[in-house]
Amino acid sequence: MPLIDVNGASVFYTDSGAPPGKPEAPVVVFGHGLLFSGWMFHPQVEALRGEYRCVTVDWRGQGESPAAAGGYDMDTLTADAVALIGRLGLGAVHYVGLSMGGFVGLRIAARHGEVLRSLTLLDTSAGEEDAAKVGEYRLLANVYRVTGVRPVLGRVKAEMFGPEFLASPGSGPVVEEWVRRLRRCRRAGIRRAVLGVVERPGISDELGRITVPTLVAVGADDVATPAVESERIAAAVQGARLEVVPGAGHSSTVEQPEVVSGLIREFLRGVPSSA
Repeated sequence: MPLIDVNGASVFYTDSGAPPGKPEAPVVVFGHGLLFSGWMFHPQVEALRGEYRCVTVDWRGQGESPAAAGGYDMDTLTADAVALIGRLGLGAVHYVGLSMGGFVGLRIAARHGEVLRSLTLLDTSAGEEDAAKVGEYRLLANVYRVTGVRPVLGRVKAEMFGPEFLASPGSGPVVEEWVRRLRRCRRAGIRRAVLGVVERPGISDELGRITVPTLVAVGADDVATPAVESERIAAAVQGARLEVVPGAGHSSTVEQPEVVSGLIREFLRGVPSSA
């Protein structure tokens, strides 16, 4: 199992390796959303691995990364990502982050732009957590810590996925696999991850520092980080491109995988090789 030690924590990652015949292919690093893992990018990895070396990372206490005693705040996760890029010798990378992964991506781009060639932000926000949701999310985290996911599954599903996707016949296996993977994680680690997201400070005042080519995309039915949040990012980052994904909620990579993969591929092909 590919674990790497960064900043005192063990972090799981996957690495597709360079495509055959392309040893110097650019690298795409994927950072997942809360309650997920690098698995949520498996359609994009499959779509892009013929042109790019694709690396996914599981944040502390989620996916296959063991629970850590601390370090679940967004600044520490940013340091983890930068350290991973350095330890693997990836050079400057294209970074793709969804929700929580986007919180990290914004911080990398604003503070460590030298490690990036481009930035793709999916279903994310530059602000702090909506004050109206903070209390509910803390309660859900505490309930989950004691009882597991089943008592809160209905509420969490409505945040994670859009209604059109949940009503479709193909959503069942995806949701079941997500729940199966979530249940394998230690509850204490998931609780800390949730609190790390809930308690994050905003980064809106740093968006002007982002200079790499940037794509911002959001599911049309995203209720966790509504489209207005993506609009604010795109307006503040010079030259950013904004896309809305129809028929998707907060987890657009698995709800509309072909659309999202196509957007990322088109965007990356347009990034100058010197970026």
